[in-house]
Amino acid sequence: MRGTVLCWVVAGFAAFASGAAHAATRAEQTAACRGDAIRLCTFAIPNVAKITACMEQKIDRLSPRCRAMFKPAPARRKARRPG
Repeated sequence: MRGTVLCWVVAGFAAFASGAAHAATRAEQTAACRGDAIRLCTFAIPNVAKITACMEQKIDRLSPRCRAMFKPAPARRKARRPG
């Protein structure tokens, strides 16, 4: 039961951090960050906001795959309107 809840929490966390994970699917986010969430932020489960805050505070300790989920989306060029 706890494993199922943890999967949903991490999936929710990944969706919550979507500003950074612009191109990753929920499954990719979960796969990238599940271990880090368990290792570093177990105390925050099942609160998605607390898990996200914890992982942001410990970003230097995240695995490279998970850390990539927190990188900001590339800036989009604004289209100029004629005239």
